[in-house]
Amino acid sequence: MESMKSKAVALLLLSLGSITALSGCSQRADDAETVASKQEQEAAQALDYQESRNTGAWGGVYMTREELRAPKVNIVDASSLPSMANDPDLTEWEAKFEGTNAFVTTDGKKLYHDSCAGCHMHEGEGAFGAGYYPPLANNSKMESKYYTINILINGFRGMPSFHTMMNDEQMAAVTQYVMNELNDFDETVTAEDVEKLRHAKPPNADPSV
Repeated sequence: MESMKSKAVALLLLSLGSITALSGCSQRADDAETVASKQEQEAAQALDYQESRNTGAWGGVYMTREELRAPKVNIVDASSLPSMANDPDLTEWEAKFEGTNAFVTTDGKKLYHDSCAGCHMHEGEGAFGAGYYPPLANNSKMESKYYTINILINGFRGMPSFHTMMNDEQMAAVTQYVMNELNDFDETVTAEDVEKLRHAKPPNADPSV
């Protein structure tokens, strides 16, 4: 009988201890840090994706210890890029445009291959692709030099205006090339022919609209 009482008391004490422990876990002061409160704080902070890149988090497995210890830099290291003066693309551009942002040559063949052949092809055969690029070779419309000059000055549909890129002599030269070399028309084209159609203000929109 005494033994049973002792066991009952022991069980009661054990139950009370467990309840106290559990209630202590669920109760905390407002300023006490818990795992849940720490996670909430971290989630509330704004994510800095650039910082994660700079610390190597996106490519750490490919970085050496020396690279990881180096000062932080952006993904694209500007110091590794070539200077403008040594940029091979710029060298090619300057060779095409002879050091300026406009055409300098008055060679009709060079003007055609530098400015027209990209769409109308080098033999003037035209092309189909994202759009339609009409052939200039064997094209009866090219028999009128003023038709070609007008399009060069004003542009037409998808073709840009060359109003500010070519002077009168250059437009005459490329028109002459289209008429004589890509077609069999013998008429001579002069800068004066272009001057007759050129206007002071370059077009700002598609003249066909």
